[in-house]
Amino acid sequence: MRLWALRRFPWRLPLRAASPRLEPKPSSRSGSVVARSWLRPDSASFQRGVCSAAGGRAAQQGSNGAAREIIESSRKALNFLQKEHPALKPTLSVVQVGDYLGQEMIRNTAEEIGLNTVHICLPPDCTEMEVINEIMKLNENPKIHGILLRLGKVSSTSKIVNAVKPEKDVNRATDFSLARLVHGNIQDWVVPPSAGAVIWILEKLACTSLDGKKVLLLGVQGPLEISLQCFLRRKGAVTISCPWEMKQLQTLLHDTDMVVVGSTKPKEIPVTWMNPDIITVDCSHDILWGQNGSGEHPIRSNSHTPTEAIHQLAVAICMQNLIKLTERWIENQQYKTWNLRCLKLQPLSPVPSDIEISRAQSPKGIDVLAREIGLLTDEIEIYGQTKAKVRLSLLERLKDQPDGKLVLVAGITPTPLGEGKSTVTIGLVQALTAHLKVNSFACLRQPSQGPTFGVKGGAAGGGYAQVIPMEEFNLHLTGDIHAITAANNLLAAAIDARILHENTQSDKALYNRLVPLFHGERKFSAIQLARLKRLGITKMDPTTLTEDEISRFVRLDIDTSTITWRRVVDTNDRFLRKITVGQASTEKGFSRQTQFDIAVASEIMAILALTSGLSDMRERLGKIVVANNKQGQLVTAEDLGITGALSVLMKDAIKPTLMQTLEGTPVFVHAGPFANIAHGNSSVLADKIALKLVGKEGYVVTEAGFGADIGMEKFFNIKCRTSGLIPSVVVLVATVRALKMHGGGPNVTAGAPLKKEYTEELPITEKIRIIAQKIYGAQDIELSSVSQSQINRYSQQGFGNLPICMAKTHLSLSHMPDWKGVPTGFILPISDVRASIGAGFIYPLVGTCSYQSSSFMRKTPDHQITNEHHARIAYTALLL
Repeated sequence: MRLWALRRFPWRLPLRAASPRLEPKPSSRSGSVVARSWLRPDSASFQRGVCSAAGGRAAQQGSNGAAREIIESSRKALNFLQKEHPALKPTLSVVQVGDYLGQEMIRNTAEEIGLNTVHICLPPDCTEMEVINEIMKLNENPKIHGILLRLGKVSSTSKIVNAVKPEKDVNRATDFSLARLVHGNIQDWVVPPSAGAVIWILEKLACTSLDGKKVLLLGVQGPLEISLQCFLRRKGAVTISCPWEMKQLQTLLHDTDMVVVGSTKPKEIPVTWMNPDIITVDCSHDILWGQNGSGEHPIRSNSHTPTEAIHQLAVAICMQNLIKLTERWIENQQYKTWNLRCLKLQPLSPVPSDIEISRAQSPKGIDVLAREIGLLTDEIEIYGQTKAKVRLSLLERLKDQPDGKLVLVAGITPTPLGEGKSTVTIGLVQALTAHLKVNSFACLRQPSQGPTFGVKGGAAGGGYAQVIPMEEFNLHLTGDIHAITAANNLLAAAIDARILHENTQSDKALYNRLVPLFHGERKFSAIQLARLKRLGITKMDPTTLTEDEISRFVRLDIDTSTITWRRVVDTNDRFLRKITVGQASTEKGFSRQTQFDIAVASEIMAILALTSGLSDMRERLGKIVVANNKQGQLVTAEDLGITGALSVLMKDAIKPTLMQTLEGTPVFVHAGPFANIAHGNSSVLADKIALKLVGKEGYVVTEAGFGADIGMEKFFNIKCRTSGLIPSVVVLVATVRALKMHGGGPNVTAGAPLKKEYTEELPITEKIRIIAQKIYGAQDIELSSVSQSQINRYSQQGFGNLPICMAKTHLSLSHMPDWKGVPTGFILPISDVRASIGAGFIYPLVGTCSYQSSSFMRKTPDHQITNEHHARIAYTALLL
């Protein structure tokens, strides 16, 4: 059971009055916040004035006491939160345009409660876009829990105010927050601070409830006006908003009970218009918004009251709001039950092509899918309408969430055409989630352009079990393979560049390149210090290295005959299988033979699929061995000083890509190493994130490439060992085509038509003969005239594709009950053939014929029925 702090320590300031607890501090300031009353001698007015005067003193004292009470309850609430989350430190960012008073009060109040504040001070002449850019940065910063804008009246534009995320809006001033307030949703008592403080003061000054009071909002505009109207009307007050320039102002002032002043009185408005009995609260100087009252035209020149009462109350409510928003932020970090809206399929017959099926379905917006499965807004990076990267911060947020169950889809050794593992994977998660309402996630590899533009085609699944949109899935996606290509080739270029420079420059020249002068001094980078340490050199000052140490530091002495790192391209380009580099005159004759590989064969792709995070990936990239030096020692990417650059190129590729199936269920597409030269599995990170998102009772279906002898074996021996993940079950895909090919059928060649053995479910007679010969051990079969006639009839009627169910004795492998062991070389008689059309099979009757004693039938000695024979029976049955 979770008890949140502010539900345990509630403070409903704007909706009820609080008794004063502490005496107010004396103040030397005067001006903008006043509680004023003018008395008339008549009894009713006098009574009203006495109440107002007493209320003024009570309001002055009570507001300070209320502020203290809010501060104390907020501090208790924060302590309660920090017991469950020790590292929590709620932080308020104050974006201030110009130099306004009140900054010290905000900072001191925050410190007293235990909150952090970050002040961002912008010059008064900054542009609207400059302010918005600062706000956008704070919106995306997970360490900032609340944003307070202190803009002044000039800078307070609608665009700037609405740039703040509603979940970080401590002032509750965005259109979203105000709309919720107008519609009656006050969002768990997170209220506009200035409005809350004004309401509290008005209730204190009134000495009674506000029900039935007439309240004039004079010169009050923007969010404060909307907030005050909502709160006052809920308390039964009648509100009228008007500007200072309104013609009926004098009449309104004499016919109202209370006035809230939101701006400085113009000089042309005489103070005599103010009814002495009116209770007046002046909030023209709003400390939170940074609006300074000029004081040039006071409401009544001889009225001076303490100024900080409403300010302290508003600031205290603002800090309370920060804690409430932090509480809500913590609650949003917890695992959420999926609210998935699946898409409906409309299957057609005959089944259209895969691309037609994909294009006929309208996918959900990827942001919608992300919300449905519990991803937060700041955890996804949108790529168009149907793809999004998922940030690794989710693993930290859900680190205490139990994992779901992992399911591996593998296959028997396939034909060169592939046998449908991706289709099975997608079909399985669609069945689990869209039909059984169980959370499930598919994790697939990103297809390479080589097979995509080759014979195999895409890897999005097939039929009504696909990832959509198919084109997005198969082509480019979010650019991960391109990032790998760039990183791989950058490393290849660094190798050749280093060889060239070492062959053409002195040690001193190389040292000046590697450790250049900057502002008159040289400094080693962190990578260079690591290399020095590997060389056994402990010096930190670049000026203290000896000539021998400099030579060892700057020269890798790569043996070009041992270079194993090759350039890559994500295309089947056979003419790049062997090339010569360095033929330009600028390379000074240092040419060598090398070759291109396909991009997904790069070790960087394998690293991406196995890494556990950005720092782990950087460490793995640094360990890449590219060659040996002339002394036989390893040369790594770290020796070349390039791991930082490789990591930067891969910083987005490390994030899994979120997509959806035809039925709108979630899919992670990440990494794509081949299973022959690498481990052939999608990424560890995708599996781990998906296991958190599906919840304890959910399933993650991940696919292993190629056959069980490669993809599945490497899944267990490499991926499971690296990740610590263990699947609960393995789904093994076995197709008739693959079984036929491995059972002796003709070879399947990519690009060539399939042989008839794969396209022509055999004739009835031939199927009976195969069973007799392969399973029973017969030399041949002999059909009676009746059985032949029935076979012809069934074939003409279209039943020739039905499977065969042999009707024979159960006491022997032959047709004779007394023939034991493994008889061979006999003729199997078929006396009749019948059909069970409803059940879906043809059943031949194996029985006695007139030629039983012919020379073709011979009885064999008894033999043991071996395991091999049982295996032969089972395998032949699969073939049929």
